[in-house]
Amino acid sequence: MGGLPLSGEGMNAPLAKLIDWLRIQKRCRRRPSIDRRTLRLQEALQFLMGPDFIPAESEPARVEFSPSPSGLHFRFPTPRPCGVAENNIVYGRFYRCAGRWQERPMVVLLHGGNAGAGNAGSLGYRFGFALIARRCNRAGFNAATLEAPYHFQRYPRQAGIVSPVDYLRMAQAVAQAASEIRALTGWLLAEGCPAVALWGLSMGGWLAGMTVCREARLAAVVMTLPVVRSNPSCADRIIWRDVREAWQGLRWAEEQLDTTPFNLTTARPAIPKKNILLVEGTQDLLTPPEPIEELWQLWGQPDIWRLPHGHMSLSLSLGGLTGPVLRWLAPRLDKPAIEKPPNGAAQSVERMGASRSGQFQCLRQWRLAPTAHARRWPMYVHAHL
Repeated sequence: MGGLPLSGEGMNAPLAKLIDWLRIQKRCRRRPSIDRRTLRLQEALQFLMGPDFIPAESEPARVEFSPSPSGLHFRFPTPRPCGVAENNIVYGRFYRCAGRWQERPMVVLLHGGNAGAGNAGSLGYRFGFALIARRCNRAGFNAATLEAPYHFQRYPRQAGIVSPVDYLRMAQAVAQAASEIRALTGWLLAEGCPAVALWGLSMGGWLAGMTVCREARLAAVVMTLPVVRSNPSCADRIIWRDVREAWQGLRWAEEQLDTTPFNLTTARPAIPKKNILLVEGTQDLLTPPEPIEELWQLWGQPDIWRLPHGHMSLSLSLGGLTGPVLRWLAPRLDKPAIEKPPNGAAQSVERMGASRSGQFQCLRQWRLAPTAHARRWPMYVHAHL
Protein backbone atom coordinates (compact mmCIF):
# COMPACT_ATOMS: atom_id res chain seq x y z
CA MET A 1 0.00 0.00 0.00
CA GLY A 2 2.94 2.34 -0.58
CA GLY A 3 3.22 4.11 -3.91
CA LEU A 4 1.01 3.64 -6.90
CA PRO A 5 3.11 1.22 -8.91
CA LEU A 6 2.06 1.85 -12.48
CA SER A 7 2.18 4.90 -14.69
CA GLY A 8 0.22 5.43 -17.85
CA GLU A 9 3.37 6.71 -19.58
CA GLY A 10 5.62 4.82 -21.98
CA MET A 11 5.69 1.05 -21.73
CA ASN A 12 3.53 1.05 -18.62
CA ALA A 13 0.29 2.18 -20.28
CA PRO A 14 -0.01 -1.17 -22.11
CA LEU A 15 0.98 -2.96 -18.91
CA ALA A 16 -1.72 -1.22 -16.89
CA LYS A 17 -4.29 -2.18 -19.51
CA LEU A 18 -2.98 -5.75 -19.64
CA ILE A 19 -3.54 -6.16 -15.90
CA ASP A 20 -7.11 -4.91 -16.28
CA TRP A 21 -7.65 -7.20 -19.27
CA LEU A 22 -6.48 -10.19 -17.23
CA ARG A 23 -8.89 -9.18 -14.47
CA ILE A 24 -11.76 -9.19 -16.98
CA GLN A 25 -10.82 -12.71 -18.11
CA LYS A 26 -10.72 -13.90 -14.49
CA ARG A 27 -14.14 -12.44 -13.70
CA CYS A 28 -15.78 -13.75 -16.86
CA ARG A 29 -14.57 -17.32 -17.16
CA ARG A 30 -18.04 -18.83 -17.07
CA ARG A 31 -20.97 -18.38 -19.37
CA PRO A 32 -23.81 -16.63 -17.48
CA SER A 33 -27.11 -18.46 -17.25
CA ILE A 34 -29.47 -16.25 -19.23
CA ASP A 35 -33.14 -16.89 -18.52
CA ARG A 36 -35.61 -14.04 -18.70
CA ARG A 37 -37.40 -15.48 -15.67
CA THR A 38 -34.26 -15.50 -13.52
CA LEU A 39 -33.05 -12.13 -14.80
CA ARG A 40 -36.08 -10.51 -13.13
CA LEU A 41 -35.43 -7.38 -15.18
CA GLN A 42 -38.96 -5.98 -15.20
CA GLU A 43 -39.24 -6.40 -11.43
CA ALA A 44 -35.90 -4.62 -11.05
CA LEU A 45 -36.96 -1.72 -13.28
CA GLN A 46 -40.18 -1.24 -11.33
CA PHE A 47 -38.30 -1.28 -8.03
CA LEU A 48 -35.59 1.12 -9.21
CA MET A 49 -38.11 3.65 -10.53
CA GLY A 50 -40.40 3.39 -7.52
CA PRO A 51 -40.45 5.33 -4.22
CA ASP A 52 -39.12 2.39 -2.21
CA PHE A 53 -35.71 2.24 -3.90
CA ILE A 54 -34.08 4.79 -1.58
CA PRO A 55 -36.72 6.45 0.63
CA ALA A 56 -36.28 10.04 1.76
CA GLU A 57 -36.32 9.15 5.47
CA SER A 58 -33.46 7.34 7.20
CA GLU A 59 -33.25 6.19 10.82
CA PRO A 60 -29.92 6.02 12.71
CA ALA A 61 -28.33 2.58 12.91
CA ARG A 62 -28.51 0.59 16.16
CA VAL A 63 -24.77 0.08 16.43
CA GLU A 64 -23.33 -2.51 18.81
CA PHE A 65 -19.61 -3.00 19.43
CA SER A 66 -17.96 -6.35 20.06
CA PRO A 67 -16.90 -7.02 23.66
CA SER A 68 -13.24 -7.43 22.66
CA PRO A 69 -10.74 -5.03 24.30
CA SER A 70 -9.96 -3.36 20.98
CA GLY A 71 -13.57 -2.31 20.41
CA LEU A 72 -12.72 -2.36 16.72
CA HIS A 73 -15.59 -4.43 15.36
CA PHE A 74 -19.19 -3.28 15.27
CA ARG A 75 -22.45 -4.48 13.80
CA PHE A 76 -26.06 -3.40 13.37
CA PRO A 77 -29.25 -4.80 11.81
CA THR A 78 -29.72 -3.72 8.22
CA PRO A 79 -32.54 -1.21 7.69
CA ARG A 80 -33.58 -3.22 4.60
CA PRO A 81 -33.76 -6.91 5.63
CA CYS A 82 -34.07 -9.61 3.01
CA GLY A 83 -34.63 -13.37 2.92
CA VAL A 84 -30.92 -14.22 3.33
CA ALA A 85 -30.11 -14.34 7.05
CA GLU A 86 -26.36 -13.79 6.64
CA ASN A 87 -27.04 -10.58 4.75
CA ASN A 88 -29.26 -8.99 7.38
CA ILE A 89 -26.45 -7.99 9.73
CA VAL A 90 -24.07 -5.18 8.75
CA TYR A 91 -20.46 -5.61 9.87
CA GLY A 92 -17.78 -2.97 10.09
CA ARG A 93 -14.63 -1.81 11.81
CA PHE A 94 -14.28 1.43 13.71
CA TYR A 95 -10.89 3.16 13.94
CA ARG A 96 -11.11 5.85 16.61
CA CYS A 97 -8.89 8.84 17.10
CA ALA A 98 -7.26 9.04 20.52
CA GLY A 99 -9.27 10.95 23.11
CA ARG A 100 -12.86 11.96 22.48
CA TRP A 101 -13.52 10.50 19.05
CA GLN A 102 -16.96 12.11 18.95
CA GLU A 103 -15.25 15.48 18.48
CA ARG A 104 -13.42 14.38 15.33
CA PRO A 105 -14.73 14.04 11.76
CA MET A 106 -15.34 10.60 10.28
CA VAL A 107 -14.23 9.09 6.95
CA VAL A 108 -16.29 6.02 5.93
CA LEU A 109 -14.37 3.73 3.54
CA LEU A 110 -16.43 1.80 0.98
CA HIS A 111 -14.79 -1.15 -0.76
CA GLY A 112 -15.13 -2.45 -4.31
CA GLY A 113 -16.79 -5.67 -5.37
CA ASN A 114 -19.75 -6.95 -7.36
CA ALA A 115 -23.20 -5.69 -6.40
CA GLY A 116 -24.91 -8.68 -7.98
CA ALA A 117 -22.63 -11.63 -7.24
CA GLY A 118 -21.02 -10.50 -3.99
CA ASN A 119 -17.61 -11.62 -2.76
CA ALA A 120 -16.64 -14.13 -0.09
CA GLY A 121 -13.31 -12.52 0.86
CA SER A 122 -10.85 -9.74 0.14
CA LEU A 123 -7.31 -9.18 1.39
CA GLY A 124 -7.55 -5.56 0.26
CA TYR A 125 -10.49 -4.89 2.54
CA ARG A 126 -9.01 -6.78 5.47
CA PHE A 127 -5.50 -5.32 5.38
CA GLY A 128 -5.35 -2.46 2.86
CA PHE A 129 -8.27 -0.51 4.30
CA ALA A 130 -6.86 -0.98 7.79
CA LEU A 131 -3.68 0.84 6.74
CA ILE A 132 -5.67 3.65 5.16
CA ALA A 133 -7.82 3.93 8.30
CA ARG A 134 -4.73 4.32 10.49
CA ARG A 135 -3.49 7.07 8.16
CA CYS A 136 -6.85 8.76 8.69
CA ASN A 137 -6.32 8.55 12.46
CA ARG A 138 -2.87 10.14 12.20
CA ALA A 139 -4.41 12.97 10.18
CA GLY A 140 -6.97 13.61 12.93
CA PHE A 141 -9.95 11.77 11.43
CA ASN A 142 -11.89 8.78 12.65
CA ALA A 143 -12.36 6.05 10.05
CA ALA A 144 -14.84 3.22 9.59
CA THR A 145 -15.25 0.41 7.08
CA LEU A 146 -18.52 -1.24 6.08
CA GLU A 147 -19.08 -4.62 4.47
CA ALA A 148 -21.43 -4.24 1.51
CA PRO A 149 -24.43 -6.58 1.07
CA TYR A 150 -23.48 -10.15 0.06
CA HIS A 151 -19.78 -9.49 0.69
CA PHE A 152 -17.35 -11.10 3.15
CA GLN A 153 -19.17 -12.16 6.35
CA ARG A 154 -22.48 -11.42 4.63
CA TYR A 155 -21.86 -13.81 1.73
CA PRO A 156 -24.56 -16.55 1.69
CA ARG A 157 -23.48 -20.00 2.82
CA GLN A 158 -25.98 -21.66 0.50
CA ALA A 159 -24.77 -21.99 -3.09
CA GLY A 160 -26.72 -20.31 -5.87
CA ILE A 161 -28.24 -17.51 -3.81
CA VAL A 162 -26.39 -14.71 -5.60
CA SER A 163 -26.00 -14.26 -9.34
CA PRO A 164 -24.47 -11.50 -11.50
CA VAL A 165 -27.55 -11.63 -13.75
CA ASP A 166 -30.32 -11.43 -11.13
CA TYR A 167 -31.14 -7.77 -11.60
CA LEU A 168 -33.80 -7.56 -8.92
CA ARG A 169 -31.44 -8.89 -6.25
CA MET A 170 -28.77 -6.49 -7.50
CA ALA A 171 -31.16 -3.54 -7.23
CA GLN A 172 -32.23 -4.60 -3.75
CA ALA A 173 -28.59 -4.98 -2.69
CA VAL A 174 -27.77 -1.44 -3.89
CA ALA A 175 -30.80 -0.03 -2.05
CA GLN A 176 -29.74 -1.96 1.04
CA ALA A 177 -26.17 -0.64 0.84
CA ALA A 178 -27.31 2.98 0.48
CA SER A 179 -29.69 2.63 3.44
CA GLU A 180 -26.89 1.18 5.58
CA ILE A 181 -24.47 4.00 4.71
CA ARG A 182 -27.14 6.55 5.55
CA ALA A 183 -28.05 4.76 8.80
CA LEU A 184 -24.41 4.76 9.93
CA THR A 185 -24.14 8.44 8.98
CA GLY A 186 -27.18 9.22 11.10
CA TRP A 187 -25.75 7.32 14.08
CA LEU A 188 -22.38 9.09 13.82
CA LEU A 189 -23.99 12.52 13.70
CA ALA A 190 -26.26 11.62 16.62
CA GLU A 191 -23.19 10.61 18.62
CA GLY A 192 -21.78 14.11 18.10
CA CYS A 193 -19.42 13.54 15.20
CA PRO A 194 -19.02 16.98 13.57
CA ALA A 195 -18.79 15.77 9.95
CA VAL A 196 -19.00 12.57 7.91
CA ALA A 197 -17.32 11.96 4.55
CA LEU A 198 -17.44 8.95 2.21
CA TRP A 199 -14.48 7.57 0.28
CA GLY A 200 -15.50 4.79 -2.11
CA LEU A 201 -13.52 2.65 -4.54
CA SER A 202 -15.01 1.20 -7.74
CA MET A 203 -18.34 -0.31 -6.60
CA GLY A 204 -17.85 1.67 -3.38
CA GLY A 205 -17.50 4.83 -5.45
CA TRP A 206 -20.77 3.96 -7.20
CA LEU A 207 -22.51 3.47 -3.84
CA ALA A 208 -21.00 6.73 -2.54
CA GLY A 209 -22.38 8.54 -5.60
CA MET A 210 -25.76 6.88 -5.19
CA THR A 211 -25.85 7.96 -1.54
CA VAL A 212 -24.65 11.54 -1.98
CA CYS A 213 -27.54 12.17 -4.38
CA ARG A 214 -29.96 11.44 -1.53
CA GLU A 215 -28.09 12.39 1.65
CA ALA A 216 -27.51 16.11 2.26
CA ARG A 217 -25.94 15.49 5.68
CA LEU A 218 -22.67 14.32 4.15
CA ALA A 219 -19.81 16.80 4.39
CA ALA A 220 -17.82 15.45 1.43
CA VAL A 221 -17.48 12.47 -0.89
CA VAL A 222 -14.49 11.01 -2.76
CA MET A 223 -15.33 8.66 -5.64
CA THR A 224 -12.28 6.72 -6.84
CA LEU A 225 -12.65 4.80 -10.12
CA PRO A 226 -16.44 4.85 -9.69
CA VAL A 227 -18.86 2.77 -11.70
CA VAL A 228 -21.15 5.29 -13.41
CA ARG A 229 -23.30 3.16 -15.74
CA SER A 230 -23.15 -0.15 -17.60
CA ASN A 231 -20.00 -1.15 -19.45
CA PRO A 232 -20.56 -3.08 -22.69
CA SER A 233 -16.88 -2.90 -23.68
CA CYS A 234 -15.93 -5.41 -20.97
CA ALA A 235 -17.91 -8.14 -22.73
CA ASP A 236 -16.16 -7.39 -26.02
CA ARG A 237 -12.77 -8.15 -24.43
CA ILE A 238 -13.63 -11.69 -23.23
CA ILE A 239 -11.52 -14.21 -25.12
CA TRP A 240 -13.91 -17.19 -24.90
CA ARG A 241 -16.39 -16.83 -27.74
CA ASP A 242 -19.40 -18.49 -26.12
CA VAL A 243 -18.90 -16.53 -22.89
CA ARG A 244 -18.36 -13.28 -24.80
CA GLU A 245 -21.51 -13.73 -26.86
CA ALA A 246 -23.53 -14.60 -23.77
CA TRP A 247 -22.51 -11.37 -22.01
CA GLN A 248 -23.04 -9.38 -25.19
CA GLY A 249 -26.55 -10.82 -25.27
CA LEU A 250 -27.34 -8.93 -22.05
CA ARG A 251 -26.78 -5.48 -23.50
CA TRP A 252 -30.50 -4.96 -24.08
CA ALA A 253 -31.07 -5.45 -20.36
CA GLU A 254 -28.25 -3.18 -19.23
CA GLU A 255 -29.39 -0.45 -21.64
CA GLN A 256 -32.73 -0.46 -19.84
CA LEU A 257 -31.03 -0.34 -16.45
CA ASP A 258 -29.09 2.71 -17.64
CA THR A 259 -32.38 4.63 -17.74
CA THR A 260 -32.80 4.14 -13.97
CA PRO A 261 -30.96 5.49 -10.91
CA PHE A 262 -28.36 2.75 -11.50
CA ASN A 263 -26.90 5.32 -13.89
CA LEU A 264 -25.35 8.07 -11.74
CA THR A 265 -25.81 10.64 -14.51
CA THR A 266 -29.59 10.49 -13.99
CA ALA A 267 -29.32 12.12 -10.52
CA ARG A 268 -27.65 15.18 -9.01
CA PRO A 269 -25.72 15.50 -5.74
CA ALA A 270 -27.40 16.78 -2.60
CA ILE A 271 -24.20 18.55 -1.45
CA PRO A 272 -22.21 21.41 -3.06
CA LYS A 273 -19.90 20.41 -5.93
CA LYS A 274 -16.90 21.89 -4.08
CA ASN A 275 -17.22 18.96 -1.65
CA ILE A 276 -17.04 16.26 -4.33
CA LEU A 277 -13.84 14.71 -5.70
CA LEU A 278 -13.74 12.33 -8.67
CA VAL A 279 -10.65 10.19 -9.29
CA GLU A 280 -10.36 8.47 -12.67
CA GLY A 281 -7.76 6.16 -14.16
CA THR A 282 -6.95 7.19 -17.71
CA GLN A 283 -5.88 3.63 -18.64
CA ASP A 284 -8.81 1.93 -16.85
CA LEU A 285 -10.59 -0.82 -18.81
CA LEU A 286 -13.12 -1.71 -16.08
CA THR A 287 -14.40 1.78 -15.26
CA PRO A 288 -12.94 3.87 -18.12
CA PRO A 289 -12.80 7.66 -18.13
CA GLU A 290 -15.60 8.52 -20.58
CA PRO A 291 -18.58 8.00 -18.23
CA ILE A 292 -16.67 9.68 -15.39
CA GLU A 293 -16.04 12.67 -17.64
CA GLU A 294 -19.75 12.74 -18.51
CA LEU A 295 -20.61 12.62 -14.81
CA TRP A 296 -18.11 15.41 -14.13
CA GLN A 297 -19.84 17.62 -16.68
CA LEU A 298 -23.39 16.85 -15.51
CA TRP A 299 -22.47 17.35 -11.85
CA GLY A 300 -21.18 20.86 -12.56
CA GLN A 301 -17.46 20.06 -12.92
CA PRO A 302 -16.43 19.26 -9.34
CA ASP A 303 -12.78 18.58 -8.51
CA ILE A 304 -11.34 15.76 -10.59
CA TRP A 305 -7.97 14.01 -10.56
CA ARG A 306 -7.04 12.23 -13.78
CA LEU A 307 -4.36 9.71 -12.89
CA PRO A 308 -2.44 7.73 -15.56
CA HIS A 309 -3.33 4.30 -14.20
CA GLY A 310 -5.46 1.25 -14.82
CA HIS A 311 -8.22 0.04 -12.53
CA MET A 312 -6.21 -2.66 -10.82
CA SER A 313 -2.93 -0.74 -10.55
CA LEU A 314 -4.67 2.11 -8.75
CA SER A 315 -7.02 -0.09 -6.72
CA LEU A 316 -4.18 -2.17 -5.32
CA SER A 317 -2.11 0.87 -4.39
CA LEU A 318 -4.47 3.31 -2.71
CA GLY A 319 -1.90 4.03 -0.01
CA GLY A 320 -0.13 6.46 -2.32
CA LEU A 321 -3.38 8.35 -2.83
CA THR A 322 -4.29 8.55 0.86
CA GLY A 323 -2.20 11.59 1.76
CA PRO A 324 -3.50 13.80 -1.07
CA VAL A 325 -7.10 12.70 -0.42
CA LEU A 326 -6.82 13.50 3.29
CA ARG A 327 -5.38 16.92 2.50
CA TRP A 328 -8.28 17.52 0.11
CA LEU A 329 -10.77 16.44 2.77
CA ALA A 330 -9.28 18.49 5.62
CA PRO A 331 -10.77 21.94 4.86
CA ARG A 332 -14.10 20.34 3.96
CA LEU A 333 -14.31 18.60 7.32
CA ASP A 334 -13.25 21.77 9.19
CA LYS A 335 -10.28 19.96 10.69
CA PRO A 336 -6.72 20.65 9.47
CA ALA A 337 -4.96 17.45 8.51
CA ILE A 338 -1.78 16.70 10.44
CA GLU A 339 -0.05 15.16 7.45
CA LYS A 340 1.70 17.82 5.38
CA PRO A 341 2.46 17.79 1.66
CA PRO A 342 6.06 16.72 0.96
CA ASN A 343 8.48 19.65 0.87
CA GLY A 344 5.62 22.08 1.36
CA ALA A 345 4.00 21.38 -1.98
CA ALA A 346 0.53 22.52 -1.06
CA GLN A 347 -1.28 20.96 -3.98
CA SER A 348 1.00 18.09 -4.87
CA VAL A 349 -0.51 14.73 -5.66
CA GLU A 350 1.71 11.69 -5.28
CA ARG A 351 2.38 10.39 -8.74
CA MET A 352 3.45 6.85 -9.21
CA GLY A 353 5.44 5.63 -12.12
CA ALA A 354 7.67 2.90 -13.42
CA SER A 355 11.13 3.23 -14.88
CA ARG A 356 11.63 2.17 -18.47
CA SER A 357 13.64 -0.78 -17.20
CA GLY A 358 10.43 -2.09 -15.62
CA GLN A 359 11.45 -1.48 -12.00
CA PHE A 360 8.44 0.11 -10.33
CA GLN A 361 9.01 3.11 -8.15
CA CYS A 362 7.04 5.90 -6.56
CA LEU A 363 7.52 9.30 -8.17
CA ARG A 364 6.33 11.94 -5.77
CA GLN A 365 5.55 15.62 -6.03
CA TRP A 366 3.96 15.62 -9.46
CA ARG A 367 1.46 18.41 -9.73
CA LEU A 368 -2.04 17.50 -10.70
CA ALA A 369 -4.30 20.29 -9.55
CA PRO A 370 -7.60 18.87 -8.24
CA THR A 371 -9.64 21.23 -10.35
CA ALA A 372 -11.94 21.21 -13.31
CA HIS A 373 -9.02 22.31 -15.48
CA ALA A 374 -6.90 19.20 -15.02
CA ARG A 375 -5.41 17.80 -18.22
CA ARG A 376 -7.62 15.54 -20.33
CA TRP A 377 -6.47 12.04 -21.22
CA PRO A 378 -7.62 9.42 -23.75
CA MET A 379 -11.11 8.08 -23.10
CA TYR A 380 -12.61 4.62 -23.31
CA VAL A 381 -16.16 3.35 -23.34
CA HIS A 382 -17.24 2.55 -19.79
CA ALA A 383 -18.38 -0.94 -18.93
CA HIS A 384 -19.79 -2.72 -15.90
CA LEU A 385 -20.17 -6.47 -15.49
